[in-house]
Amino acid sequence: MNKTLSQILQLLLGIVIGVLITLIAVRYRESRHMNRISKVDWAKLNLILGIVQKNYVDTLDYEGMTEAAVDAALSKLDPHSVYLPPVQLTASEEELAGKFDGIGIQFNVPNDTAIVLEVIPGGPSEKVGLMTGDRLLKVDDTVIAGVKFPQDSMVRRLKGPSGTKVTVTVKRGKEEIPFEITRGKIPVHSVDAAFIVQDTVGYMRVAKFSRTTFKECREAVQKLKEEGMKHLVMDLRDNTGGYMDQALLLTNDYLSRGDTIVYMEGLHRAKEVYRADGKGLFQDMGLTVLISENSASASEIFAGAIQDNDRGTLVGRRSFGKGLVQEPFLFTDDSGIRLTVARYYTPSGRCIQKPYTSGGKDYAYDIYNRYADGEVFSADSVRLDTTDVHKTRSGRIVYGGGGIMPDVFVPVDTTRATAFYVACNKKATQMRYASYVFDKHRGTLMGIDSYEAMDGFLGKLNLKVDFPAFASRQDAIPCTEAEWDQTAPYLLPQLKALIARYSKLGENAFYKYYLPVDNTVEQALSRLQ
Repeated sequence: MNKTLSQILQLLLGIVIGVLITLIAVRYRESRHMNRISKVDWAKLNLILGIVQKNYVDTLDYEGMTEAAVDAALSKLDPHSVYLPPVQLTASEEELAGKFDGIGIQFNVPNDTAIVLEVIPGGPSEKVGLMTGDRLLKVDDTVIAGVKFPQDSMVRRLKGPSGTKVTVTVKRGKEEIPFEITRGKIPVHSVDAAFIVQDTVGYMRVAKFSRTTFKECREAVQKLKEEGMKHLVMDLRDNTGGYMDQALLLTNDYLSRGDTIVYMEGLHRAKEVYRADGKGLFQDMGLTVLISENSASASEIFAGAIQDNDRGTLVGRRSFGKGLVQEPFLFTDDSGIRLTVARYYTPSGRCIQKPYTSGGKDYAYDIYNRYADGEVFSADSVRLDTTDVHKTRSGRIVYGGGGIMPDVFVPVDTTRATAFYVACNKKATQMRYASYVFDKHRGTLMGIDSYEAMDGFLGKLNLKVDFPAFASRQDAIPCTEAEWDQTAPYLLPQLKALIARYSKLGENAFYKYYLPVDNTVEQALSRLQ
């Protein structure tokens, strides 16, 4: 009996020991597994940064390391999910907000010295007496003229919080005049130009989709209607987009009730469909939309809705191809990220996002490749994804997967690019000649407020003789008589446009004089005759 009991106790003890050993082994394995990083969480990044913090040989730049880590992580997503440090975020928001803090001037730098092109009415600079044509010499004590001062640095020095002061020294004629300017809120316009281009056809150039775009466009089109416009040419070339809500509002003005404008969908975003409400003011107006390889995002939403609903004609070249929707996430240090949260689709179901690879260079060089491959010169060279087929309301075939192909393709015009014209472009001779003319005729130019007066002024300049002489004298660019005859039909309108913008007519004058040699506008207008 005692022997049997002893055997039973030994057996039970063995079982208990076995169980304990098993539990210890399991716990050991679990412990080892817990020290390994799961692939579905972010602990590995924190672990590595912690190890670096405790063990690295030198003092660490924590802010720089954090921003580098964020940049590297987001680069594995898509080209439009980006981290914006505080300075970049502020600049980006200002560009789209429709206003910024500054002194209220527009300028260009044709010859290493900034020249004021426009003094914004009602702005701080106008109040103290800055004028079109003034040369900017100094900002406070910093010399910015004649020293190859970076243009973006000039802008940063002129901008600043409302209420702060800055002293800007300008050269006007032979005088140097310091102006103390109190910075204020400056409006940023989306509509660069709006005027009647011929008979009952209006032209409107929209530069961006900022907070004020819809309001500006509606006011501009209403004014053109009052002047007799029945057909609008809306120029969205080189418009890289901006606020999506402004694109929706603008599109709504031209579509009928129930027409789809766009819809969006993402893994964490339910499908949202946006339709016209039937309250648009211009539903019956004739419409042509100009696009180019630099028309992107919000521009493509507008263009895609117009094309898919057969509401108007698209003229130009294949658009950029951005079909991703970004949402901002802001942090307490005034930095933030713009994260892609959805794709948008045109009414026919197209996602026009062009292909990209994570962290690849193919996306960044796409526009360059379009030139290299000849796409911008010939419709036959355009690469379309013919497997991604969709149909407009009337049954016309359109393709997704790489921008919006216009209804009428217009190639880049290379026939006028003579050696003389190319040489002048390289040295910005045209811009510097325009400022030279302004210096000679400042009083006359600044008083011109009608196109009749401007035509008369330009007709007296003898540009055919004076400009080639200026190019030879200033930039050592020779021009034969035969070469001038070939170049003049294209170059003269450009010269007139650059000179006319110094008058009270401003940017409207620039586009009005330049458009006759714009082959995309020419094609658009020829289809209306």
